[in-house]
Amino acid sequence: MGRPPLTILLAAPRGFCAGVDRAVQIVEKALEAYGAPVYVRHEIVHNRFVVESLEAKGAVFVDELDQVPDGVDAPVVFSAHGVPKSVPAEAQQRKMLYLDATCPLVSKVHREAERHHAAGRHIILIGHAGHPEVVGTMGQLPPGAVTLIETREEAEQLQPADSQNLAYITQTTLSVDDTAEIVAVLRRRFPAIQGPKKEDICYATTNRQQAVKAIAARCDALLVLGAPNSSNSVRLVEVARSAGCERALLVRRAADIDWSWLDGVHTLGITAGASAPEILVEELIAACRERFTVTLEETAVTEEDVHFKLPRALSA
Repeated sequence: MGRPPLTILLAAPRGFCAGVDRAVQIVEKALEAYGAPVYVRHEIVHNRFVVESLEAKGAVFVDELDQVPDGVDAPVVFSAHGVPKSVPAEAQQRKMLYLDATCPLVSKVHREAERHHAAGRHIILIGHAGHPEVVGTMGQLPPGAVTLIETREEAEQLQPADSQNLAYITQTTLSVDDTAEIVAVLRRRFPAIQGPKKEDICYATTNRQQAVKAIAARCDALLVLGAPNSSNSVRLVEVARSAGCERALLVRRAADIDWSWLDGVHTLGITAGASAPEILVEELIAACRERFTVTLEETAVTEEDVHFKLPRALSA
């Protein structure tokens, strides 16, 4: 028996975004400039393959700064998701050399929050409780200045103290469609609410969701390469299912696949979350070629040409 045929539809754009690429480069260049170890607060991005690759080069990942020994000259890198203001304040107080790898598009949301707070508005943050980006964004302002909501139902039930002085901001990695529904509820209930001039959901999240929508209806099954704690990767699975491919699954890498799951599949969609490197896509395609006669087809919805500068300390 020959290998069964399989058409793979590759979604594009997929994988690393400019913010993730910048964050990984910051750790790599810090290791080149300062030598090992370089401490990193939290996973630099939500992907174990990336984290373990950096650990092998000398990065040491910690949950909090108190895990960094006193008196070391090693730099500390803050993750791409952003940090509460208390974190750089602690680093300064301990005279640490720190490098901020916060994605510039997350920093933009932080500045919006500060601007609305300075104007006397209470801020509604649309996001997922406990996600590092949400923790970092809420930590830009005093306790009580921000109310987090996660669903349309919460938007319907919201009872702010002053409905005339409200603003909303969002996590950058949400479902575009779900967020639009929540924003529509807020605008209907609170017509005076202020919002961002340009939506907070980042270009990369939007593009990867559009690319999945472009192939989902043609797929018998769809695999998203990414981590279970990666918000944008989890959203891609949800988008695939709502766009016509019920059989959508999140996997870390090819080795995690139960291949019986692909029994009867003739057309397989593949994409990768914004923190998953292209090498994992290549690995998955190679694993498919071992089991199927593969026809590869890429569907691109746009080209990305965004690049973010490195911190001045590393760009000399």
